[in-house]
Amino acid sequence: MKTGLFANAALAVILAGLVAAPAGALAQQPIVRAPAGAVQGRVQDGLEIFKGIPYAAPPVGEGRWKPPAPAPAWSGVRDAAAFGPGCFQPPPRPGNIYADPLEAMSEDCLSLNIWTPVETRKAPVLVWIHGGSLISGASSESMYDGAAMARRGGIVVVSINYRLGVFGYLAHPELSAESADHVSGNYGLLDQIAALKWVQKNIAAFGGDPANVTVAGESAGALSVMYLMASPQARGLFNKAIAQSAYMISTPELREARFGHVPAETAGAALATKLGAKDLAALRAMDAKTLTSAALMAGFQTFGAVDGKVLPRQLVETFDRGEQAKVPILAGFNSGEIRSLRILAPPPPADAATYEAEIHKRYGDLAEDFLKLYPSTDIAESVLLTTRDALYGWTAERLVATQTAAGAPSYFYLFDHGYPAAEAAGLHGFHASEIPYVFGTTDKTPPAWPKIPDTPVEAGLSIAMIDYWTAFARSGAPKAAGRPDWKPYGAARAYMAFTEAPSPGVRLRPGMYELNEAVVCRRRAQGDLSWNWNVGVVSPPLPAPVSQCR
Repeated sequence: MKTGLFANAALAVILAGLVAAPAGALAQQPIVRAPAGAVQGRVQDGLEIFKGIPYAAPPVGEGRWKPPAPAPAWSGVRDAAAFGPGCFQPPPRPGNIYADPLEAMSEDCLSLNIWTPVETRKAPVLVWIHGGSLISGASSESMYDGAAMARRGGIVVVSINYRLGVFGYLAHPELSAESADHVSGNYGLLDQIAALKWVQKNIAAFGGDPANVTVAGESAGALSVMYLMASPQARGLFNKAIAQSAYMISTPELREARFGHVPAETAGAALATKLGAKDLAALRAMDAKTLTSAALMAGFQTFGAVDGKVLPRQLVETFDRGEQAKVPILAGFNSGEIRSLRILAPPPPADAATYEAEIHKRYGDLAEDFLKLYPSTDIAESVLLTTRDALYGWTAERLVATQTAAGAPSYFYLFDHGYPAAEAAGLHGFHASEIPYVFGTTDKTPPAWPKIPDTPVEAGLSIAMIDYWTAFARSGAPKAAGRPDWKPYGAARAYMAFTEAPSPGVRLRPGMYELNEAVVCRRRAQGDLSWNWNVGVVSPPLPAPVSQCR
C-alpha cells in the first residue's frame, strides 16, 4: 500500500533533483507498507524508487553457507534511499570494460531494489539478475538502473543481489552433512529463489502483479534464469523468462565426477585444505575479505552443483526431458560475444592448411559441416565465431527450440549493433553490449566501456528494445507499436536482428544449431568432457555418432 505521495508542483521539482531538498521534505516521500515492513522511497520523474530492501536475513556467522532465512522484521519505517552493499567479490582486472566500482561490499548483501510508476496497480514485474560469472557484479551497477524501463514500459522493475563466488557456490561434505536435504553448493541460486518468494509476498504493495512476473538476466544472470527454470524450488514463482547471452554449460555434480568436472564437494574440500581450514567452523571463522582473496588465489570457481534437489540434473537433461518450467521465453545472443572475452577462444593456427587439418583431425565426419560455418578464409574470425556459437548461439537457439517444443511461446534474437567507439576498439556487438539499450542506460555505462554516442540512432534502438522487452514482460509476446512484427521462433525458426534498427529474419546461421547439437550429443554420450569449452582447434577428437543423447 502506497502513502505519502508529494502534494504540489514545487515539491515535485525538489524530488526531481533540480534543487536541494529542504529539511522536512523527506516526510513527503512515498511510504509503502508491505507485509515485509514499511519502507520509504523517493519520487523521481513519475517513479517511486526503493533501494536496498532486505529480502533475507544477513548470511553471516553461522548463516554463512546456509540457505537464506527470512529477513528479520523491522519497526517503524525503513529508509530505502540507497542501494545496499554488493556481495563480496574479487577486485576487477585492470582495464576491465565491465568494471563498475562498488561503493561498499559486505556479506550482509541480500537486498533488492524497486522502480515502480506512481499510482500503478497490478503492473507486470521484471526481476533482473545481474551477470558476472557468478563471482562478481551487483544490482547497483549503473547500467541496471530500472527507471527508463519502468517509466516507458509501465512495469515494475526489481533488481537483486545474491551471494557470489565462494560464499554463493561452495559445496563441502560438512555443509551437506548439516543440511536437511544433505546437499550444498547452490546458496546463490537459493538467494534468487528467496528474492522471488519475497516478490510474490510483497510486490503487490508496490503496484506489481505477483501473477505476472518475468525473470530476466544476462550472461551468468541468464545461466541463473535457466537454473531457475530447472529448479523445482522455483516453480510457480515466475511466469516468463528472458535469457540474454545464456550459456548451457555442464555443471559440476555434487558427488560424482562427470563431464570433466571434479565433484563439487571434492573441490570444496580441496579448497578448505589449501586455506588451512581444518573444519567448517574454521572456514566460517575466516574474515570475508581474506576468504575472498584466498579463494581467488587458490583458483576456486564454480557454477553451482547438480545436487538432485535444487538442481535435479544437468540443464541439457532437464530441458530434453521437458522437466523445465514451461514458460514463454525471449532468448538471444550478440554477434561479437567473444570480442571482449578473447580469453575464452584459443589462438588461431598460423595458416589455412594447418587450421583445416586440425579441424578434420578433431571433427571427423562433421569436419566439412564445421568448415562451412567457420572457414579457413578468415581463421581469426572463425575461431571467435566457433567459441561464440558453442557457448551462446547454440544455447539461445536451444532454449527457444525446446520451449517451442514444450508449447511455450518463444522468441529468438541476435544483437548485431556497433557504434564508433566500439568499432574502433574491435568490439562490434560485444558481450553485454545490448544491456544499456534494453535498460535505456546508454549514458550510464561503466568507466572503461566504449562510450555510446547520444544520437537518434542509438536512442531509437534503445526505445525499440525497451518496448519489445516490456511488452514481453506484460503479455508474453514482444509487440512494439510502429516496429516490425517479431514472430515466434516456430517451425520457420524466426528471429529478430537488432542492428541500427530491428529487422526480422528466419533461419539464423543455418547449420550452426545442428552442428553444435551433434557435438554436445556426442560429448554427453562420452561422459568425461564438457561440451562448451572443447571446441574448434582445441577440441579433442569427437567420438562416433550415437543413436540418442539421453
